[in-house]
Amino acid sequence: MAHPNVPGGVRLHPVAGAPLMSDAREAGMTGDGRTNDQPAFAALVDRLGDAYAADGRARVIYCPPGVYSIRDAGTVWRSGVSLVGAGPGATRFVLSNAGNRAEPVPLAFYTAQLHGADPERHLAYCTFADFEIDGSGVSSAEYNPLAKGLGLQYVVRGMFRNLYIHHTAATGLGCDFLQDTLIDGVLVVGCGRLDNGTEMGGAGIGIGIGGWGSVERLNVINCSAVGNATNGIFLELQQNGGLRPRGIRIIGCHAQGNRFGISDWGANGLIVSACTMTGNLEAGFHVSAKGTTHTAGRGGILTDCVIDGNIRDGVSIGNTPGPYTIRGNRISGNGRYGYHQRSLGMEELDRHHAHEIVIESNDVYGNSGDGIRIDRPVRDAMLINSRIRGNGRQCSGAESGGGDSVRYTEKLIVDRRANWQHDGHRGKVVRVGDRIAVVAANDATELSLAPVRPDSFTAWSADTPPPGERYELPAAATVRAGITVNAPFDSATIRGNRVWDHHDERTQTHGLWITDRGSCVSCRVEDNDFAGNVDAAVRLDTPPVGGRWDRNHGDEEWD
Repeated sequence: MAHPNVPGGVRLHPVAGAPLMSDAREAGMTGDGRTNDQPAFAALVDRLGDAYAADGRARVIYCPPGVYSIRDAGTVWRSGVSLVGAGPGATRFVLSNAGNRAEPVPLAFYTAQLHGADPERHLAYCTFADFEIDGSGVSSAEYNPLAKGLGLQYVVRGMFRNLYIHHTAATGLGCDFLQDTLIDGVLVVGCGRLDNGTEMGGAGIGIGIGGWGSVERLNVINCSAVGNATNGIFLELQQNGGLRPRGIRIIGCHAQGNRFGISDWGANGLIVSACTMTGNLEAGFHVSAKGTTHTAGRGGILTDCVIDGNIRDGVSIGNTPGPYTIRGNRISGNGRYGYHQRSLGMEELDRHHAHEIVIESNDVYGNSGDGIRIDRPVRDAMLINSRIRGNGRQCSGAESGGGDSVRYTEKLIVDRRANWQHDGHRGKVVRVGDRIAVVAANDATELSLAPVRPDSFTAWSADTPPPGERYELPAAATVRAGITVNAPFDSATIRGNRVWDHHDERTQTHGLWITDRGSCVSCRVEDNDFAGNVDAAVRLDTPPVGGRWDRNHGDEEWD
């Protein structure tokens, strides 16, 4: 698409019959909610795409307020064509495939596999703004990852702005290889309806990366992801052996009630800043190598975020070789650990040390288990200048009950005779016969339960138990430390941390615990304050070897 006789390769006058701005109604779309507008929509996209290829002038489709029914076929998108509505709620695209259940029906798609997309045949100058996509009408016998709201690959100078995408069968906004692109103010809710939690995709915003070499300039800002089947927002390296790209930032976003909040599955130097991750079922922030290329993110920075009330871990770092920096975050009220360096069942990756993990200046408090727990070998870590306080809130012993004082709902257990410590059972798995559920919170007489999957109406693995049936809650761990080292944590620096518990009901048993499986070889443990925990400042089931252990308040025995 170059015109050597015209400056910039753009003709001064557009192709006749293809205006720069097209009103969808004038082009044959009805927006009445009954007529299938897909054929007219696809024809308009093709006409404007051909015009852009001919004269180099980008076109805009404007869809006035209305309900546009898109049935039984997706629309193959074209370079130089933008789609703009009158705002979510006003301009709605309703996707359905009742006439052809084998067809996934994204609103717009353009992929390498189906359409030959690549760096040379990319989409350019495409804006999608100010409309809603309702994917609740798409269904199929088998999960299809193409059943997205938007599914585009190799996009240059794209923009996705002020969109509301909800209840798609697969990922809501699932676009890959985005260069010089902005995703701004996108709300994704209940996407991945047909994903069982282990299939590809099923996220709110899912971005495949690695198509443009070592740098992909992408900003995801001011977006919200709520109740999506897998990740709220995630990045995944798509090509085996491909370069892990730098240049990606996620800023000012909110992830709530997804399986994982925000995930890094293969970026290099991802920046996640000023985000809120709360109520996610597995973890608020997640680094993993469980993606298609088994490559975890590395060199990333997680900073200035609120990571609160997730059902299991606040921050879960697994499989990465490092480095990674966790700085200046509030990590609080999570149902298991605040920060968890963990293995994810991938033996080839898990047996290697993670290097140069930095956990700096965080406020880690009120988590159900340990504040910071190291369950995977780490070398040359820095754990410095953090406040780690009042963790181990899951402190109650085993409990059981039944009879006329007990009743159940889809997300609640009530025992009028109970007198439970506030959140003393948070994060536990409660069992009623052959049914299980996870406790999200509790007061004296009620256990609030986490949904069995994002956006689910029930917390139970099977039907809701009948009134009076007996429940069982397991005992809590007896040792619940601010910092727990349960794997080799060697050549590390632990310095300047304040680790304590001054709650009226204190639950954090130790400041630092090195378990019989952990080790601290050639570490520098200096200038920490471990005083004020329930049982002791420090518990050393494996004594440290070498290094320096000096000026730690509350643990003068080892100084």
